[in-house]
Amino acid sequence: MIDAMKAKDAVKLQTLRGVLSAFTNELVNLKRTPQDELSDEEALNVIRRAVKQRKDSIEQFTTGGRPELADDEKAELAVLEAYLPAMLSEEDVMKIALEKKASMGEIDKSKAGQFMGMLMKELKGKADGDVVKKVVDKILD
Repeated sequence: MIDAMKAKDAVKLQTLRGVLSAFTNELVNLKRTPQDELSDEEALNVIRRAVKQRKDSIEQFTTGGRPELADDEKAELAVLEAYLPAMLSEEDVMKIALEKKASMGEIDKSKAGQFMGMLMKELKGKADGDVVKKVVDKILD
């Protein structure tokens, strides 16, 4: 954050201040004091929620005809994504999904929700939910 202050990077500074605030809120929600520390997993969950909020905002601003606000959210999203581990590619998710499907036997569209749930549980924090859904749809078509 100090680097952002020295560089006068307003977007990064604003985004990181928001994340710090979200960390404090998470600590309070977990019935801990603001001086405590979040575990790495808890901190990543807070950042993932912030990323999801930005993506939702981008979609809403774009459909609402407010591209200038969507651009602001995209800039914040880029800052946040730099702090997340790399996500699996669609091809990697496809390999894992096909292995899982082979171990489960035949799956039809009626069990798509169960299959998606099992994959998300296995890939938690490693793959984006939209990518997993896309892969599941391809496999079950």
